Amino acid sequence: MRNLLPWREPVPPDGTMGEPRARGRFGEYGGRYAPESLVEACREVDAAFREAWADPGFRGALARLLAVHAGRPTPLTPARRLSEALGVELYLKREDLTHTGSHKINNVLGQALLATRMGRRRLIAETGAGQHGVATATAAALLGLEATVFMGERDIERQSLNVFRMRMLGAEVVPVTTGSRTLKDATSEAMRHWVGATGDSHYCIGSVVGPDPYPWMVREFQRVIGDEARGQCAAELRTGVPDHVVACVGGGSNAAGTFAGFADTPARLVGVEAEGGAGAARGRLGVLHGCRSLFLQDDDGQITQAHSIAPGLDYPGVGPEHAHLRDLGRARYVTVTDDEAISAAVRLARTEGIVPALESAHALAWVIRAADGGDLPAGSTVLMTLSGRGDKDVSTLKELL
Repeated sequence: MRNLLPWREPVPPDGTMGEPRARGRFGEYGGRYAPESLVEACREVDAAFREAWADPGFRGALARLLAVHAGRPTPLTPARRLSEALGVELYLKREDLTHTGSHKINNVLGQALLATRMGRRRLIAETGAGQHGVATATAAALLGLEATVFMGERDIERQSLNVFRMRMLGAEVVPVTTGSRTLKDATSEAMRHWVGATGDSHYCIGSVVGPDPYPWMVREFQRVIGDEARGQCAAELRTGVPDHVVACVGGGSNAAGTFAGFADTPARLVGVEAEGGAGAARGRLGVLHGCRSLFLQDDDGQITQAHSIAPGLDYPGVGPEHAHLRDLGRARYVTVTDDEAISAAVRLARTEGIVPALESAHALAWVIRAADGGDLPAGSTVLMTLSGRGDKDVSTLKELL
């Protein structure tokens, strides 16, 4: 099984996690597999992003928003009691402490600023756990934009708090009743809607998926996580660089942003997927939502339904750069069950006073399992991105505990 491959030596600093090759390629993955009506829109986003990212004024405006509105930098918190129990030194990068409660705000503020620069008046978004939808609604309210968020009917039921937050912020929440009624179908509906709205709307994709330039652009907006953590680790850790860098992976934006800060170091990168949504660990080459990557498929090549108790991991694939990192051996992708994630969430709450999002709890579950099983040697230093807080999952946990 791919998720049980042994460690390989990290690749040298050769430009890994730099700009993709021509046509948005990360090795054999990526690209721009979009309907003709969206190809030109993607080109416009690409040109606008390149221009903006090279503009110190744009970068400065985004940095100010991240500081005064989102609350950056986020702290690096030592998990002292849990570390002692596990025999490792575990540090948490606290994206749960950002405004709106997750890493999603980093990317959305960047894309919302880009949208205003392009003269767009409305943001279109998809959401699973609801955190990207809340972040999109927040940024739209802040910058005077409209927001339309597509969300699977099943996710609306299990994330009712975030649905209320989006609507309170002024966003239109559109239920998606097709297919599995989760993140995959919400993404499909959002892209279909964008086809008829490219003139006045910007599609604010929430993860490192979709047609070029989105996987690269979203990773760059999330790179702030890894860059901050790199500096904090240099100041706080006895080793300067952690032995392992761990993050949960659905589409993979918080992991991509975290990994980007450590790609040129000896740190071992670990992406943790849901057992029922393991695109990197068990996926096969295919095309979905505008890019070529690894997806769960049946023998006929049809995309199969993913499952996770964490709505943000309930996606049948993985971003193309993660697929490339897996092939390079630069990152390892492993899986965690629902029960392991729930147990990890409870353990963090009771040892450190932190209730994590169920997505983040998957990453912690692997750290616990690996420490107990010897895959993390005693004394190892581990940086784990705590991508979101658990308020949104309290109803789910209440029913199960």
